[in-house]
Order: sequence, then structure tokens, then C-alpha cells
Amino acid sequence: MQTPRLPLVPDPMRRARVPRDLDSVTTVAAEDDPADGGMTRDGIERIWKDARSLYRSGIHPALTLCVRRHGAVVLDRAIGHARGNGPKDRADSDKVLVTPETPICIFSATKGITAALVHLLDERNVLHVGDRVADYLPEFARNGKAGITVGQVLAHRAGIPNLPAGSLDLDRAEDWEFHRQLMFDAKPIHRPGKRQAYHAVSGGGILGEVVREVTGKSIRDVLAAEILDPLGFRWTNYGVDAKDVDKVALNYPTGPPLLPPVSTALTRALGVHPDEATRISNDPRFLRGVFPAANGVSTANELSRFYEMLRNGGELDGTRIMEARTIRRARVEQSHLEVDFSLGLPIGFSQGFMLGGRQLSLFGADTTEAFGHLGWVNILSWADPQRALSVALITTGKAAVYPEVGRFLQVPRRIGKEAPKEPR
Repeated sequence: MQTPRLPLVPDPMRRARVPRDLDSVTTVAAEDDPADGGMTRDGIERIWKDARSLYRSGIHPALTLCVRRHGAVVLDRAIGHARGNGPKDRADSDKVLVTPETPICIFSATKGITAALVHLLDERNVLHVGDRVADYLPEFARNGKAGITVGQVLAHRAGIPNLPAGSLDLDRAEDWEFHRQLMFDAKPIHRPGKRQAYHAVSGGGILGEVVREVTGKSIRDVLAAEILDPLGFRWTNYGVDAKDVDKVALNYPTGPPLLPPVSTALTRALGVHPDEATRISNDPRFLRGVFPAANGVSTANELSRFYEMLRNGGELDGTRIMEARTIRRARVEQSHLEVDFSLGLPIGFSQGFMLGGRQLSLFGADTTEAFGHLGWVNILSWADPQRALSVALITTGKAAVYPEVGRFLQVPRRIGKEAPKEPR
């Protein structure tokens, strides 16, 4: 059930309209026999039942979910609307169904993709994660930043978690020299390595410019050439081509309006109020730009497939992208149940990935080897080698806190339950 609506007053929860017949807004892509992944049809339907429960909360106008086990696509479905059914859309607005093929902005889940690319470039000796950022960008050393390493940026330990003013000026989204000067002038809030403080957007910009410096190309072009094109991906890059902007699902501010101190903390991290950040995410200038921590655009199937490549030791469908040892190094724990200075929550990080755990984990219970990344609270992509799982859950409601958030967390819990650990 949804949180009850109060009569005769606007709904304070800012929700989409949920039809009684959920099948009428559901699309199912081609799925393998669950037995191919060592699962059961009943188990798959229990997973989808929990996903439908999350959609029924009304917080997410669209939801897509793809689950791979042992490489088999055992679930690939979408529910809701890509456009036309947001909290402020009129009941008679033109509505566009979301499908498993609909591209959606994955926000901070982009960071996992960027991390994989940086570690791949390390493997090829194009850069080294142990080097200082200033070794590649000398002007970055300004204001006490000379000692910050690439690895510290990946692990959110660089001490510059907040965006400089002007960073989200979309009129200058493609002015990379302007953005370089902003990061050069940034001042750290603590010495490098002292504590973990989630870099919501700032770290991605630094990594993108390091990649530009060592390759002479935009990180978008490098990602396409090194990973996406060899594997035949259609999406999963930073933003989209101008001709594809209208294909991308819209994001909507949902849930209760944010108030201090939550709104204050998120505004500091994002550079703008979260509702404004959501609106920016729909702007064509944002969707055409390159924000290596925040504007990845993918489908649940492709994002799950990306993690399947990582779970499979860097190889997918006969094409080797990176060495297994590179992925093992990228997963090495950098913090254990350390309370993040920005988020106020204990989240384990490697150099680029959020890590699972035995008790506290975004990826479900007892997921000590799982790794992946969250995107704006309600997007989650991960691989769990112990369960042979690669999963992506993408939603379009941008609520930081809401009463039914437990339904979101229930989806990865259910997936882990229906796909138990494999024998060693």
C-alpha cells in the first residue's frame, strides 16, 4: 500500500499515478529459461512482485530491472511511463510507456563505469591510480591539493567532495577548460586520505580531465573505443548524441519536499538543490554533455551486461576487455564500515566501487564479495560473484527519503535470496 493521501489537499509525497492494472504498463523483453541460470520461475516472479511493490509506491514513474545469473538473462522487464506521468503531469497528458529498451540517466551509478575505465587505463600503463593528479594536471596542485592521488579520488578520500560554484552552468557544459580551472581552484576540506567524504560529482570531473590529458581524447570517446564498441553496446556512455535526447526517459522530483539538514547536505554536494538537479538532468545540454560521475545513460539490460563483464573476469561473449587481476585490484577495500563524512552512513568503498558486506549492504544480506554503485538513492547496479549475479535496477523518481524506501532495499534482498551463494 502507498502512504495514505490526505483528502482535499495536494499530495505532499509527489507521486505518479499508479494504474490498477499493472500489467497494462508492463513490458517484458526476451528472457532465458530461469533454469539456465539455476533459478526457478516462481523465484523470478517473486523478484518481480517486489519490484512491482516498489513501483506501486508511486515514487517512481518508471522502473526497469534486469537480472543475469550465470550469464543468463532471467529477468528483463519495465513498468510505468518514460514520460507523461510525473507528479505534476496532467492526468490527460500524453504518456509514453517505458520499455526495457528505454535509455535512462543512471546518475552516480556512472561512477562504477568510470572506475572500470580508469583501472583499465592503469592496466595498460596509460596512467597509474597511485600517481598524484598533479603529475598529469600540474595546476591541480593549487590550494594544497598537490598530494591528492588518482586512487584517492576514486575512493572518495581526496578531500574535495563539493562542487565549485558554477560547475553546473549548462551553457558551459562543453567548455572543458573552464571546468579545469574550477577544479584547479578548489580547496580541500581536509588533507588527502584523512577520511571518506563522498564526491557526488566533483571526483568524476577530475578523472575525466586526467583521462583527457593522458589520451588526448574525451573520456566519452575513450570509453566507447576501449569497452563499449568492442562489446556492441548501444548506450551506457556519458550522455547521448543530440539525435537521441528525446529517447531518454524523464526524471521527476518525487517524495516529500526536502528540508534541512538533508536538503542542505545534498545541495552542498550537488551544487544545486536536489529538485533543481533533477530538472537539470532532463536538459538537453546535460544529456549531450560529459559528466563522468553523473550523466551516464543506459538501460537495465546494458548496465547489467557491463557488470557481467566485470563479474566474468573482464571477458564477455568471447571478447576480453581487461584482465581479471585488474578487477580484483579495483575491488580492494579502502574503507570498512567507515561513516562517510558527506553521507553520514557507513559505506565501504574500493577505488571506485561501493562494496557489499555481511550485515550492512546495499546489495542484500551476506554479500561480502558484491561490488557496484548506487545512483541517486534509487538506482542500483552490481555484481555478486558468490551468487553469479549481475543486476541493474533503474528508476526515474528522484526522492532522497520517502516512507517506502524499504521496498527499494527489498528488491536486492529478494534477488539474493532467490539466487543463493554458489558452492565454492
